[in-house]
Amino acid sequence: MDLEHKRAFGALVLLTWVIICSNVPHPVGAYQYNNRYAGDQVFRITLTNDTEVQALKKILGLIKVDYWQPNSASLIHRNATVDVHVKQNDTQHLHAQLKLERIKYRMLISDLQKEIEKQTGYRSSRKRRSESQYDYEVYHSLEEIQNWMFEVNRSRPELVTMLSLGKSYEGRPLFVLQLGKRSRLQKKSVWIDCGVHAREWIGPAFCQWFVKEALSSYKYDSVMTRLLNHLDFFIMPVFNVDGYRFSWNTDRFWRKTRSKNHKFHCRGVDANRNWKVKWCDQGASSHPCDDTYCGPFPESEPEVKAVAKFLRKHKKHMKAYISMHAYAQMLLYPYSYKYAAIPNFNCVETAAQNAVTALYSAYGVRYRYGPAATTLYVSSGSSIDWAYRNGIPYAFAFELRDTGHFGFLLPESLIKPTCTETLKAVKAIAS
Repeated sequence: MDLEHKRAFGALVLLTWVIICSNVPHPVGAYQYNNRYAGDQVFRITLTNDTEVQALKKILGLIKVDYWQPNSASLIHRNATVDVHVKQNDTQHLHAQLKLERIKYRMLISDLQKEIEKQTGYRSSRKRRSESQYDYEVYHSLEEIQNWMFEVNRSRPELVTMLSLGKSYEGRPLFVLQLGKRSRLQKKSVWIDCGVHAREWIGPAFCQWFVKEALSSYKYDSVMTRLLNHLDFFIMPVFNVDGYRFSWNTDRFWRKTRSKNHKFHCRGVDANRNWKVKWCDQGASSHPCDDTYCGPFPESEPEVKAVAKFLRKHKKHMKAYISMHAYAQMLLYPYSYKYAAIPNFNCVETAAQNAVTALYSAYGVRYRYGPAATTLYVSSGSSIDWAYRNGIPYAFAFELRDTGHFGFLLPESLIKPTCTETLKAVKAIAS
């Protein structure tokens, strides 16, 4: 099938999906979640020694907590800060126990429900633009994002091609936008994915922002024009489509995919622990109910399998892999699974330094950078390690704003500054 026939066939498939999509009910009560977080609190606990570490693990082991930073109890160590989301029923008990053990802590969020409602308050406070103008400064549901992708694909055929890499566990298409000036020759490529972890909404917001900026500044901005002329960007705005939709409709703090486990009632796999590189080793859990569950086997998740297959197929031309996460304000590169320097450390370190400097130039926001294992924590089965091991020389994971004041609830008013500064960093890496 030649390129023209492929495009025609693609357009037909997309049109069919638009018709199906238009009949999908819009997420109900996207922001209310039936008040399920009323009175829930987020604690920031500061540990200074091993005695406190053991005491905290014991305390948290007796109640059900949602780990925000780090994302599992096994990663708690001395001189660390721990952010945990605690249900209303357990907050008083935790306050009392921490005081008893003389462990330092403070309240990051005193009522999570109010904070969730505030997160999207920007929507109502700014005048809604006309419906024809897509608003990049608000968070969008999966349906809205996918309809936006069709529209971008339809309106800018000279720079955009829409691809489907397969289907998610629940049968949703895995869409990717290919951005770049058409060329007869195979160009070098950059992959950017967002929304691997469902609750990190700023990721998908950045991927949309990147597409908007790339298309609107082409021919006006010399750097972006050069990049789109010489490179192809593959942008996946929502990697974990099922989880992202679930985070809108049911559980705002859902992290994993939505695959079913036959032995346990718990659902989902951490899509950033499911890659075939030191799979299910340190920093990943083999228990299906844990947030860092590695899955029953590598690439068990159709989303991970589809992206891995695509990257393997294009690895000859794929020069950079970038994954957007939140939160911590960091730029990370391999290795995640061990404390060791990668062979091309100097080149990657220089690219990271340039990116962080470019990011800082926008609003003076500081990002730490370095190997993931030492800068954040050890984790196995991560996408950046897999990409690097599969021949992609520049593999990066961003941990976007902030450092915990809002955590996963970054307000819509901060979408623009966050995306503006991150764009500068991505352009620096791509350059």
